[in-house]
Amino acid sequence: MGLLEKIQEPKDLRKLDFQELNLLAQEIREEMIKVVSKNGGHLAPNLGVVELTLALHRIFNSPQDKIVWDVGHQTYVHKLLTGRLRQFKTIRQYKGLSGFPKRGESPHDSFETGHSSTSISAAVGYAKARDVLREKHHVVAVIGDGAMTGGMAYEALNHAGHSETNVIVVLNDNEMSISPNVGAMSTYLNRLRTDPLYDKRKEDLEYLLKRIPGIGNQVAKLAAKAKDSVKYLLVPGLLFEELGFTYLGPIDGHDQACVEQVLDQAKNKKGPVLVHVVTCKGKGYKPAEENPDVFHGLGPFDPETGKVIKKSAPPTYTAVFGETLCKLAKENPKIVAITAAMPSGTGLKEFAREFPERFFDVGIAEQHAVTFAAGLSFGGLKPVVAIYSTFYQRAYDQVLHDVCLQGANVVLAIDRAGIVGDDGPTHHGVFDISFFRIIPNLVLMAPKDENELRHMLYTALKYDGPVALRYPRSVGQGVAQDDHLTEIPIGKAEVLRDGRDVTLIGIGPMVHTCLQAAQELSQRGVDAAVINLRYINPLDRKLLSHYARLTKKIITLEDHSLKGGMGSAILEFLEEEGLNGVTVERLGYPGFVDQGSIPQLLSIHGLSIKGIMQAAERLRLFRSVAQS
Repeated sequence: MGLLEKIQEPKDLRKLDFQELNLLAQEIREEMIKVVSKNGGHLAPNLGVVELTLALHRIFNSPQDKIVWDVGHQTYVHKLLTGRLRQFKTIRQYKGLSGFPKRGESPHDSFETGHSSTSISAAVGYAKARDVLREKHHVVAVIGDGAMTGGMAYEALNHAGHSETNVIVVLNDNEMSISPNVGAMSTYLNRLRTDPLYDKRKEDLEYLLKRIPGIGNQVAKLAAKAKDSVKYLLVPGLLFEELGFTYLGPIDGHDQACVEQVLDQAKNKKGPVLVHVVTCKGKGYKPAEENPDVFHGLGPFDPETGKVIKKSAPPTYTAVFGETLCKLAKENPKIVAITAAMPSGTGLKEFAREFPERFFDVGIAEQHAVTFAAGLSFGGLKPVVAIYSTFYQRAYDQVLHDVCLQGANVVLAIDRAGIVGDDGPTHHGVFDISFFRIIPNLVLMAPKDENELRHMLYTALKYDGPVALRYPRSVGQGVAQDDHLTEIPIGKAEVLRDGRDVTLIGIGPMVHTCLQAAQELSQRGVDAAVINLRYINPLDRKLLSHYARLTKKIITLEDHSLKGGMGSAILEFLEEEGLNGVTVERLGYPGFVDQGSIPQLLSIHGLSIKGIMQAAERLRLFRSVAQS
């Protein structure tokens, strides 16, 4: 039996010496590589926090002490150390362990995260609740340097520093190393800061100076001013000090003893403390150390070589979007692209290479990205903002107030629209239609395939005003791409199949499922029309009215929430037109969607041929085999 199998809960870690901890760290890395190579997941971030996680669980007493993880994709080690080793092989699988913290999964998961920059706010909330209830426990937020580009983190730092509550922020810095030119002075100053007697000596000195008759207060002020001047020159982390934090670090996050020592000292300080820990993404696995971006989040791979296992498939919608945008940018020098820390994920890496002066990565700052785009637009450019659907939720006010209210000439590219699979409910993009379609002055469209995506992007860039273009994470349909791009008339749907018995209305790739279901319905003697809606806002009212009156029965299919989605838009339209005799069956998601493979989740929620056949049966279009 290995050491990892003996760890049933965090307190078991305190029985180990440092030599045993080193062996345990190696076992943890081996287990993560083995499982992630089969399931996919976030490998590099987790390999980098092994020693840090061990230290956190040895120094703090979870779940009494609260550890809040930012983003949460670096909690695999945490899960292994909190009684979930046997379940770990199910991570990111349907009904298995979540790839992120999940409160219902374990009492050690104190806060659910999947979006960035939230941990400090949640930790301050926990700390204040503790103070109000007069409880005694520690609260720790673990946040990465990438998440520190999000404005919400600084709002929380500002509040924490002002309130002077006891809270510890661990800054996991895995992108930069300790600068060698800081040298011995940095080591000396950091040793002073981590010395428990340092604050006491400082307080004693100030007290003695103020006791000098006549000039004591003036000397104390001069001393404090001189001390601050030295700090500005030599002390790292001064920003955090000015915000009211005691800053400790930077320290080597892979030095187990050092991390534990500093965390223990942080635990015994009063007020907010920030511990700056420098780690290496992918630590202990050479392929991940050499390519941390690739191994940040990936699918199955060969653990021996580190090569990602790829199956031959059509290009993804994201890849087609990026390629088409580059093509159009060559023809139009006013086109610029913006992303929020996702140049690769949004397909803009090639755009950044070809047009570096026209590409802007603003960091994890979706709100800024959208308002920045509005400013670029009014300055005479044509900005395209590429952000995942789930992260556009953070920029809703900016889309409504700064772009649409003012009619800014901005294209909002909504990547990862619909379910995204194993990342689960924090990352599924199943709410964007609901919150975008109600905004006046915003055109909202979705292509049925990758070729139509190209034409829609061309249309959006020609349009004078705000446009939102949603497309999924998945690979395309494998259709041929047209040589020449043409505009698709705004608000014009497409009839793909005529019919008199029922109207199937699909949006995005769901249109192809509608076509397949129509073929099966025809074998049951049901004549189904199929409409590629294309535009959710504005709707093709004339076409919809014609088929509603003709068939009297409608089935809508959308990779989206039912509440406020495309089906809801159809119901609203029918009510506005007074078409009360039309029966509608809506297929979509009833609420939050669990993790699982995309085909699996579509099938479970009836977004399939079978689901459409069942809806048709409910509409009494035919009798089931059981009834006949």
